[in-house]
Amino acid sequence: MLTLLGVAVVVVGFLVRLNPLLVIAASALVTGLAAGLDPLAILAAFGKAFNDSRYVSVIWLVLPVIGLLERYGLQDRARMLIARLRGVTVGRLLLAYFAARQVSASLGLTSLGGHPQMVRPLIAPMAEAAAEKEFGELPEQARLRIRANAAAVDNIALFFGEDVFIAIGSILLIKGFLQQSGVNVQPFELSVWAIPTALLAFLIHGARLVLLDRGLKKTAAPGEADR
Repeated sequence: MLTLLGVAVVVVGFLVRLNPLLVIAASALVTGLAAGLDPLAILAAFGKAFNDSRYVSVIWLVLPVIGLLERYGLQDRARMLIARLRGVTVGRLLLAYFAARQVSASLGLTSLGGHPQMVRPLIAPMAEAAAEKEFGELPEQARLRIRANAAAVDNIALFFGEDVFIAIGSILLIKGFLQQSGVNVQPFELSVWAIPTALLAFLIHGARLVLLDRGLKKTAAPGEADR
């Protein structure tokens, strides 16, 4: 039962809002010590997990690069690009990214988008620039709404697009669950039936993005924010 102390560390750490990475590392250390492992064995377990999950190292390499690009004007360049385009609105821009994200996810390229490497440094600033081009200075509420929708577009497109790709973990998870329930279905059949779901997600969220443009005209248009 002492190994459950690691769970308590996670709960307490998140309650006091400590750094999540530090909390997880402390939880693993407490769990290992409670299980009778020496510190070197715990460190070896960390190293093995890191080596087995090589994509973690890729993330650590990508994030500093994105940070440097932001520092040297990546967001400013994205805003300048949008400022030169005609007819671009927040909804149209996010809908285009939704389509690209969903198509790439359906081909198994789930790493081409994402919040840290795409939404925060590029998509959200470009969407804000499109709104500023149309309405001028944005109130804080409208700016936060645009950022939230940029994040939602990435989440929804990935969630409903990746299931179209047959060799994805979610398809295998669904197959395993159905098999345990006595339903025998092949991964290819699940992928085929994921296509209409993905299309419906595109249509439904596309309609929401059209409504987003209309909503921004009411909240971000000059003079509306002061009413």
